[in-house]
Amino acid sequence: MRGRVEDVLSGRVRPAVPRDAATVAVLRDHDRHGLQVFLLRRVSSMAFAPGAYVFPGGAVDPRDGDADLAWAGPSPAEWGAAFRADDGLARELVCAAVRETFEESLVLLAGPAPDAVVDDTCGPGWETDRQALLNRSVSLAGLLTRRGLVLRSDLLRPWGHWITPAVEPKRYDTRFFVAAMPAGQRARDVSTESDHAVWARPDEAAERALAGEWPMLPPTLATLAELAEFQAVADVLAASRTVVPYEPRAEIIDGDPYLVLPDA
Repeated sequence: MRGRVEDVLSGRVRPAVPRDAATVAVLRDHDRHGLQVFLLRRVSSMAFAPGAYVFPGGAVDPRDGDADLAWAGPSPAEWGAAFRADDGLARELVCAAVRETFEESLVLLAGPAPDAVVDDTCGPGWETDRQALLNRSVSLAGLLTRRGLVLRSDLLRPWGHWITPAVEPKRYDTRFFVAAMPAGQRARDVSTESDHAVWARPDEAAERALAGEWPMLPPTLATLAELAEFQAVADVLAASRTVVPYEPRAEIIDGDPYLVLPDA
């Protein structure tokens, strides 16, 4: 690690260009436990963040920018203003957020009308659609159009923006969203990239991470700490957020390499 940090800081190694990505903290209110968030544990064989607890999410696919789909809620321009992105990238980020959440949990933020949401994604038909997204035989726009569904961007809220440190060989420029679990749907561990799924209170998940029980990347831990300040999903969705990008930087301190987190 020290050699990599020294190479990047000296300019001997050029940092990798980060890929645009989106991730969604799916939330629910539990009768006994209060506010909970859905987390997946990545399999140990993954090249990026093996074994880490994460929110559903992933890199933007080129077809996420397809404008040929029904859209309800804030426009790409409004999302662009929230995330400091142009309209095209903003559309890709929202579509990636919806697509990746469905691919990794079968939670679908779409409905048959602008004021409705799919109430059940059980059954082989939905799993077939999920597999088609994974093997890229269909785009999100194609899936929604075929099923007569509207993408519900109003079910999402902008929450954060983190960029992988320059010293990492694999980097992402990730926008964080929050969303309420749609009534009638059920989040499941269906992704081959994860081996465990759990609903947990944000404060409990953060405590387990700090105790070393649940490996976690700093952006996930920081987001959980922020969510722990709220009592209910409605409070989270109503929160006013100014999203600014955070990029941890690598430094050599007293001869040892460290990642220094930006001031929040």
